[in-house]
Amino acid sequence: MTVDELELKDRKFMQQALLLAERAESQGEVPVGAVVVLDDQIVGEGWNQPIGRQDPTAHAEIVALRDAAARLGNYRLPDSTLYVTLEPCPMCAGAIVHARVARVVYGANDPKGGAAGSLFDLLPKGDRFNHAVTVKGGVLQQRATELLKAFFRRKRSEQKNSSNS
Repeated sequence: MTVDELELKDRKFMQQALLLAERAESQGEVPVGAVVVLDDQIVGEGWNQPIGRQDPTAHAEIVALRDAAARLGNYRLPDSTLYVTLEPCPMCAGAIVHARVARVVYGANDPKGGAAGSLFDLLPKGDRFNHAVTVKGGVLQQRATELLKAFFRRKRSEQKNSSNS
């Protein structure tokens, strides 16, 4: 696969993750979406749901990994790629390693909690762990970042308006 073909594929699957992020936002959740891809097919999808599920672990990545594992009948997801609109947090990075995901592609950097290089660098490269993960950030970064910024602007405005009432 050429670099251009891989870039097109990454953008295609990130578009799907962005649609799932919009679904999270429509449910009042932080707009983060994720898909797990194996052999150019989506085998798992998820969006942030910790509020709706009353589950602090229901991040988009975890939901997508659980969905893929259930569909494939295996908690290991070798040769898969996880596309997520926001850089994974430490919890999600741990799940990615344990699931043996081969590649992570994310949109927006998370300088306050990212575990793929922004704040922490927990996704292993080389022989640091018994499993290596390739990481690529910045795919459709502007769209993913703006979705998050707009969400938090709205939340701050709503909080300000409710405290003024």
